[in-house]
Amino acid sequence: MKTAIAKGIHTIDAVQAKKFGRTVQAIVLGLIKLAILVGISYIILGPLISMLSSSFFTEDDLYNPVVVLFPAEGTLGNYIQTYTTMQYPRTLLTTVLYVASLTVIQVIVCSMAGYGFARFEFPLKKVLFGCVVLTIVLPTDTLMLPWYTEFRNFDIFGILHLITGSGVNLLTSPIPMYIMTLFACGLRSGLFIYIFNQFFRGLPKEIEEAAFVDGAGAFYTYFRIMLINAMPSVLTVSIFSMVWQYNDTFYARLFGISNRILMSMRISTVQENIANALEIQDSSVTQLYLYAGIIMMLVPVIVIYCLLQKRFVEGVERSGIVG
Repeated sequence: MKTAIAKGIHTIDAVQAKKFGRTVQAIVLGLIKLAILVGISYIILGPLISMLSSSFFTEDDLYNPVVVLFPAEGTLGNYIQTYTTMQYPRTLLTTVLYVASLTVIQVIVCSMAGYGFARFEFPLKKVLFGCVVLTIVLPTDTLMLPWYTEFRNFDIFGILHLITGSGVNLLTSPIPMYIMTLFACGLRSGLFIYIFNQFFRGLPKEIEEAAFVDGAGAFYTYFRIMLINAMPSVLTVSIFSMVWQYNDTFYARLFGISNRILMSMRISTVQENIANALEIQDSSVTQLYLYAGIIMMLVPVIVIYCLLQKRFVEGVERSGIVG
């Protein structure tokens, strides 16, 4: 009897020891995960927090060795001056119109291309899709000269040269971006075609077969059925396209698009403009205005992400980008 009781107590102690060990292990793993998340968050958010804090600095705060993160005096003057110099409402409106129009064109064109690659068979299909993938990995710097020369002396099959003797200079306008986007050669269009292709390949073919049996054509099936079912991908591509077009400076500089149209181009000159307007020689002081402009530029993107965060994450999971 005593032996059985002793064995029972030993068994209970062993079970409790295992539970305690698992609890300690879970706590340690939780602390490690927390440390990793905090470290990554600091790396990502640290510069942004520093920039946000510095945007409220006065000149005295800038040279005060005691002030590190929180300004001693603080001011909204940086934002007011930058708001005026950037002509923020007008610049934001023109940028939104420009970005929204390109996004709509890009979503329609890239979704049609992705649907065609996913559902139809045609000659050289694999070769053409390989070219699409090549546009994803090919550095854009290698295409700068061909793009510039093409739109510097733009012509369609030599027709303009035949009639007028020369092409048309489309630089210093957003027309080159619209032409490239319309033909699925715009900013990150190859990636968007790939995303739509992956998503359409995952949809059951019975949906289209039922539509074809009911007498629907290819375009009707695409616009009224397949595109509706592809809304997670449409949302994902729309957000990516809007953010990348909004932040783009490469194509804007290449094609000489005016800074009166784009927020990204306006922010690149705000420090110099304020230095000239206020006759400030110290670049550290004018940098405070630049920080304020960057924060104002980030606000629309943050608002859009906060409103669409849930659907955006769902769209990324279902669009073939991961997994």
